[in-house]
Amino acid sequence: GPLVVVLHGGPGAHHDYLLPQYDLLANRRELFYYDQRGGGQSPVSRDTPVGWREHVADLEALRSILGVERLTVCGYSWGGLLAVLYLLEHPAHVERLALVSPASITVAYRREFEVEFARRMAAPEVQLERDALRGSGLRERDPAAYQRRAFELSVAGYFRDFHDARKLTPFRVTARTQDAVWKSLGEYDLRPQLRELASRIPLPHLVSSTAHSIRFRSRARESSRACCTPGWSSFPSGIARMWKRHRNSFGPSTSFCLRHENHAVQPRLC
Repeated sequence: GPLVVVLHGGPGAHHDYLLPQYDLLANRRELFYYDQRGGGQSPVSRDTPVGWREHVADLEALRSILGVERLTVCGYSWGGLLAVLYLLEHPAHVERLALVSPASITVAYRREFEVEFARRMAAPEVQLERDALRGSGLRERDPAAYQRRAFELSVAGYFRDFHDARKLTPFRVTARTQDAVWKSLGEYDLRPQLRELASRIPLPHLVSSTAHSIRFRSRARESSRACCTPGWSSFPSGIARMWKRHRNSFGPSTSFCLRHENHAVQPRLC
């Protein structure tokens, strides 16, 4: 079937934590996963640049290697922002985008996200769980179980109910890569570039967000408006990574990634 390139979050993470949930998209299509520069199975030396331009260049090199003229991309979290950055740099090579709880398209929105995440992580119930873990002796009795629980509490802020973190596939983030990407973006705001591009060419895309996402539905709508298309939807789950539990959430992304070119979402006037 048609090829869809899947971009994981981070920056500096790896594709494994999207599995097995995202494999549900592999119905009548082929999914291509890869670990982005500086994370997972794609480590780099400390003197190798890992900014956003390098990530975009890697995706363009991958497109060339795959021999595909126009990519269909499904990006989650930071992967959604990377997909938008790729679109702005190589619009002629994009067939369509599916942006799932994408990272913010402005630094101002990202700062809102960081404030909200910190607030959730400081919640009394999360602090109580951390204190209980430290005093449990689990580190000595069962190091693997301790690491698993420590991971769950480290991502608790992403969830409306932090107990749902237990269902998340563990992942690791390379801090150097994450810091380098955000630093390379500087005081970014992609909205003017997106609107200018949308005034010249159609931007078939879908932006989806969970109803209680820490990334805020209003910001997902803003991403859709910036692309000047009506492709936005919201799901009731607490986080997009929980799609194994809410399989119907794959409906919009599944049909969108399968559409033929002449059935693409059409732009609307901004």
